[in-house]
Formats: sequence, structure tokens, C-alpha cells
Amino acid sequence: MVDELHSGELPTSIRRDLKETWDFYLEPEERRELARMNRFKRGIYSTGYLFRGLFLKLTPVRRAFLLFSLYLMWIGLPDNALQTVSGFALVLFVLGLELKDKLLARDELEAGRAVQLALMPSHLPELPGWDVWMYTTPANDVGGDLIDHMMHGSDRLSLALGDVAGKGLPAALMAARLQATLRALLPEGNDAGLLMNTLNRVVCRDGLPSKFASMVVLDVAAGKPDVQLVNAGHLPPVHVHSDGCTPLGRGGPAVGLLPSARYASTHVRLDTDDLLIVYSDGVTEARNELGDFYGDDRFLELIQHVHGLSAEDVGERLLRVVNEFMGSARPNDDLSLVILRRRP
Repeated sequence: MVDELHSGELPTSIRRDLKETWDFYLEPEERRELARMNRFKRGIYSTGYLFRGLFLKLTPVRRAFLLFSLYLMWIGLPDNALQTVSGFALVLFVLGLELKDKLLARDELEAGRAVQLALMPSHLPELPGWDVWMYTTPANDVGGDLIDHMMHGSDRLSLALGDVAGKGLPAALMAARLQATLRALLPEGNDAGLLMNTLNRVVCRDGLPSKFASMVVLDVAAGKPDVQLVNAGHLPPVHVHSDGCTPLGRGGPAVGLLPSARYASTHVRLDTDDLLIVYSDGVTEARNELGDFYGDDRFLELIQHVHGLSAEDVGERLLRVVNEFMGSARPNDDLSLVILRRRP
């Protein structure tokens, strides 16, 4: 808190916490109603809505404790100090129980984050004729994005970026399972389309209902200019060339949606210094403090001027610009990047 006071970030931190509390406890319809009220009426109603939202999120036993504590404080004022203190102690007891649950959940999420990090690549791949940079960060403690790579001998490389629908722990668990399945299938063949067909069948057979993931798989060979690519419902990768940039196709449906889906790989030829950028929606759907999206237009405007830069320079520039746009706002979604550049 002292550090935030010295840096001038405390007001921003308080505003962010208040907004997150507002968004968490109030329903969209309640927020719309409050927006139509005058300031005095909005203050009264918002207090009631926030208390009701907090109250309904407690367990039944804790609701009873909270109501009893408020009753004790009410009848204890102003003369009976013992009842007032007892009511206040009960409120602290309820807060302590909620804090205990939060800390236990955070410990479990941190353990899950450690497992997720262990599954992610620990180093960037190296392949003659290619420059590769990969990055991923979750919006929360754990995320539903995945990136991975696998060498096939010394002259061929597979890369993957996936985005599981949803956020948090359920998405992270599916991402881990999807990554394990992908790594088991990658060594079995060199056709990305056939690999995606098999992966989709496995996910449809063994996955959870209504859970699916978009994914892009790339395959490149040492010293060769062609990139084999298959896209399963993901955002179109972007080919950056000397004349600007060209978004590629979205491909077939997301993995896990349709058991009968069929995927076909395409080939993209990269000239010297051309780049292929695969990204998750954490880039274009990043929001600033006003709720504005970074958007496709800003993203494409930025990357059409990066031809000739290294993959790492392009990635770090993207992250810097997106973070500057977000300011003090928290991430809205997991953010992942796979950038491939053809070396001279």
C-alpha cells in the first residue's frame, strides 16, 4: 500500500477493485437499472443490491451467522456494548471463513498453475532457416490457452496454438488434456490435416459436453519456404510480407464440436523475412479501463509494419503495445502468440 501511495497507483487500484466488485455482485439488469437513476437514488439502491449479491453468495449457515450478527449489533446499539462486540465478532468470523475458502482455492490454483507451466515448452525450438518465438500468459491464475512444439528428427518442426472455450480451471484442465493428446498424436504422421481429424475424433469421444477448442497446427521443414497449416476454428493466422499483411482462412470448425468434421491442410510460402503470426483473442480482445477493445484494426495496422524484424522483436512489440493500451485494466482473456519468420 505504501508503494502504491508513492507511485500514485492507489486511486487506480481502488477504482479497479470497486469496478470488479460492482461487476461481480451486480447482475447486468441491476446495473442497467442503476444507470437510469439519479445519484442519490443510485447510492441507496446500489448498496442494497451489493449487500443482496454478497448475501446470496454465502452458504446458508453463513447467511444465518451474518443475519444474527447484524441483529446483535442492531439491538446492542447504543447501550449494550457486549452485544455490539459479539455481533461484530460474528461478522469477522464469517469473513474469516470466506477468506479461508479463498486461500485454499488460491493454493489449489497455484498448484494447477505450476502443473500448467510444467507442461508448456521450456525453451524455444531451433530449426535451420526459421526463427520461432512463442508466448502465453493466462488472464487468471490458470488459463485455457496452450502453445507447444515438437521436433521430428533434426529437420522438421511442428507448432501448435490452441484456445479452449471458457476461462479458469475447467478450461485449463481441458487444455492440459488436449495438449497431452496432441503430443501423443504428433509423432504418428506428417500431415497436419489428418492429425487434426484424429484429434477431433478423440476430443469428441472423450471430451466434456459443450467443451471445445480452436486450434492452429503448423509444420515446417529445415531450409524450405513452405509452411503446412491447418486451422480448426481459430482466428485466421496472418502472413506478414513486404507489401503488408494478409489474414489467412479460418478453416474448419473448432475441435470437439462435430465428430464428422474433416480438416485439410494448406501450404503458405514465406519469402525471406516474411512472418506468420498466430495469436489468440487475448490480443484483439484486450480491453482498456474504458472497456474499449484493442481490436482487429489496431492489430493489423501494427503488424503490417514489422516485416524484416525478428520473431522475438515482433512479439515483444506486440506485447508492449497491447499492455500500454490496457493500462491498469486487468487482462480480459488469455493471451498467446506463435510467431514464425523465414530467415535469410
